[in-house]
Amino acid sequence: MKEVYQQTIEEVQSSQNGHTRELNEAEVKRKRETYGYNVLPEGKKKNIVQVFLEQFKDFLVIILIASAIVSGFLGELQSAIVIFVVITMNAILGTVQTIKAEQSLKGLEKLSAPEAKVLRDSAVLLIPSKEVVPGDFVILEAGDYVPADGRLMESATLTVDESTLSGESVPVEKTTETLEKSVPLQDRSNMVFSGSFVTYGRGTYIVTATGKDTEVGKIAELLNNASEKKTPLQENLDQFGQRLSVLILIFCGLLFGVNVFRGEDIGNAFLFAVALAVAAIPEALSSIVTIVLAFGTRKMAEEHAIIRKLQAVEGLGSVSVLCSDKTGTLTQNKMTVEEYYTDGKTVSTDQISLEDSHQRKLLSYSILCNDSTNEEGKEIGDPTETALINVGSKFGISIGEERKSHERIAENPFDSERKMMSTLNKFENQYIMITKGAVDVLIDRVRFIDTKEGVREITEQDREMILKENNAFSENGLRVLAFAYKETECKQALTIEDEENLTFLGLIAMVDPPREESKLAVEKCKRAGIRPIMITGDHKITAAAIAKRIGILSDVQEACDGAVLDSMTDEELESFVEGISVYARVSPEHKIRIVRAWQKKGHIVSMTGDGVNDAPALKQADVGVAMGITGTEVSKNAASMVLTDDNFSTIVKAVENGRNVYSNIKHAIGFLLAGNLGGILTVFYASLAGLPVPFAPVHLLFINLLTDSLPAIALGLEPHSATVMNQKPRPVNEGILTKDFLGKIGLEGFVIGCMTIIGFYIGYGAGGAALGSTYAFGTLCMSRLVHGFNSKTDEPLGGIGMLFNNKYLSGAFIVGVLLLVSVLMIPALRGIFSVVTLNGMQMLTIALLSAANFPIIQLLRWLKKHRK
Repeated sequence: MKEVYQQTIEEVQSSQNGHTRELNEAEVKRKRETYGYNVLPEGKKKNIVQVFLEQFKDFLVIILIASAIVSGFLGELQSAIVIFVVITMNAILGTVQTIKAEQSLKGLEKLSAPEAKVLRDSAVLLIPSKEVVPGDFVILEAGDYVPADGRLMESATLTVDESTLSGESVPVEKTTETLEKSVPLQDRSNMVFSGSFVTYGRGTYIVTATGKDTEVGKIAELLNNASEKKTPLQENLDQFGQRLSVLILIFCGLLFGVNVFRGEDIGNAFLFAVALAVAAIPEALSSIVTIVLAFGTRKMAEEHAIIRKLQAVEGLGSVSVLCSDKTGTLTQNKMTVEEYYTDGKTVSTDQISLEDSHQRKLLSYSILCNDSTNEEGKEIGDPTETALINVGSKFGISIGEERKSHERIAENPFDSERKMMSTLNKFENQYIMITKGAVDVLIDRVRFIDTKEGVREITEQDREMILKENNAFSENGLRVLAFAYKETECKQALTIEDEENLTFLGLIAMVDPPREESKLAVEKCKRAGIRPIMITGDHKITAAAIAKRIGILSDVQEACDGAVLDSMTDEELESFVEGISVYARVSPEHKIRIVRAWQKKGHIVSMTGDGVNDAPALKQADVGVAMGITGTEVSKNAASMVLTDDNFSTIVKAVENGRNVYSNIKHAIGFLLAGNLGGILTVFYASLAGLPVPFAPVHLLFINLLTDSLPAIALGLEPHSATVMNQKPRPVNEGILTKDFLGKIGLEGFVIGCMTIIGFYIGYGAGGAALGSTYAFGTLCMSRLVHGFNSKTDEPLGGIGMLFNNKYLSGAFIVGVLLLVSVLMIPALRGIFSVVTLNGMQMLTIALLSAANFPIIQLLRWLKKHRK
């Protein structure tokens, strides 16, 4: 069956309505019952209760809940309450973070035109766009939004801006002609699509699709099907949690079994196991990661990047492929004149001289044969025409005065079939018809040429020079308009026959230029090991030219049309993407397939864009980045990050921030795990050595939640370093728990555990189990505070300046010490935390044992570094 655009107007009318007239009310009612309203369907949303309950699915949290319940039954009600409070606080934090409403579909609905002019029962009606049904005849005029998809029946120089759907910056000229061949959406010139905007002319079309069946509706469906990816950190933390859970259960089971075997009371044996579980599980880890990411978002907001999803901060730091839309992202989304060609020479707009009569004439004629305006910075009209008058404004020429001085008497409006526009203007004692249009069309109507020697007949050599210059412009991705004129008598109307025997004046070449900062940003991406890819709905030659200018493309063989992808399987596409840097004339489906292909190859993919057509790929990508100024609501709501300055280089800053955030989070995790390992080794050693339990669960919760949390958060705020951009993105399959990382944690945890065991022995020998437990608690708590300074970097610290360059860490150390001293010195707190009174010498012993961790660990790092 033929597509709608391949059918004649009569065939479309018959297939839609069974006749060629407009609908009546009875037919409208029947169609609405069949097709429903012209709105997009709502997706299912999770309510706040569901989101809150999902926070308890983590296996580590389940272990803690089980420990709390059993502890409560065994009489340790205080510990059970503390554990439940901690778990609930973490769940609330997670819920607040997760409840970021999926507004993509709402954003799409806003694109629907609020009202539409339809022809029903021989009358023109203004109705809400949601009441439009398939088969309706809709009337379009300049300034109207298109309410639904349809086939054009009438077109009077109708031009439509489809950039939000296609990504093409130049408005599309529409026709009513039937298209015989299968063509992509961007080339269906006899169709109009919901959400696009009429920039010029008028027309009438028959509606062929409404609601979810429109192209915008299909994008909505893609958004529902596009899965949000977990960032590497989320994957790593999930993997880490699973492995840690298994280890904890094994150790707790062994410890419980050993103690029961040795004749310990089952209740006490279980409390030993609970103490081990509490010591092992970093209860505040998820909260700390959330807080560090939140601080990262604040820093990035100051640098024009608003993070909508916290995990995107770290995800950006892992990006290895950056897929970018062209229009409005790498380019300015504003047609700009770059070159003039007149009197046999080419000049850039910066070098135009108003003293040169030919250049001044070309500038003047481009203003006069033009329907656009630019008043007080507000541009109205076709982007190509506004680009022409902006050159005049640049040179201080008043557009209004120029047109007033050379009054327009008549005009031949632009026609997509003629590909020309003509105006008749009065110049003192003569009348001149100015014509502009496509070079290949206008060159055949030219008989003369305007040169510095005067006007003479055009030669074949002249024509070849003009066409050669036109080809050179086109190969560089420039759009070219030719200008010609002829003197004539005053007329009230111009005809097509008047547009003959013209005098060639010149060519004007324009382009949607790259952003100034794009080239530098692309260079930084490459240096950081990130592969930049351009994905656009624009033509291949234009896309390739822009990509070459900013450094994305080095060889034209690296560019291809989206149609090439249609015949490929997903497996073939995976092999194909490696060699392609520019994709042109792509559809939303192509964008998602390209993103998925890179993801299947093991890459972390970021996608940038600003149009409706970018939204599904933005959501599918690991990190979607939308433009805040030119971006549609749809793209913003599908993205993880929104750029408030629409500046491509902001992405590079965001990548740098993301890498630093990940590095800091890893240091914070290393700090927590080394401290926890110290506690685990102490408990395990005491059990094997037949000693009393060295810690009450409340001791470990105090350390994990208070004296550990503040330094961990402070480590997450460690000053950023630009050196991270000299590193390649870390492999997607590289978890947090690498061999080197585990070795470092094991060694540092062992040192902390040794100091704690020594403290326990000193206290136990001097005053029994209670004093030994107090010593162990104090030593472990203070050791972990000291270890915060070790955790600033994986290398030996490079001097006293580096030791104290993080005011947050220094503050966390002071607060932690004050909290510990309060617990040890204030009688009321001593009772709550099951500690005994210490004298000054005992306090000093704890302090010295704890401080010894720093020089020992620094020495071990120094030895390791110099042994390599």
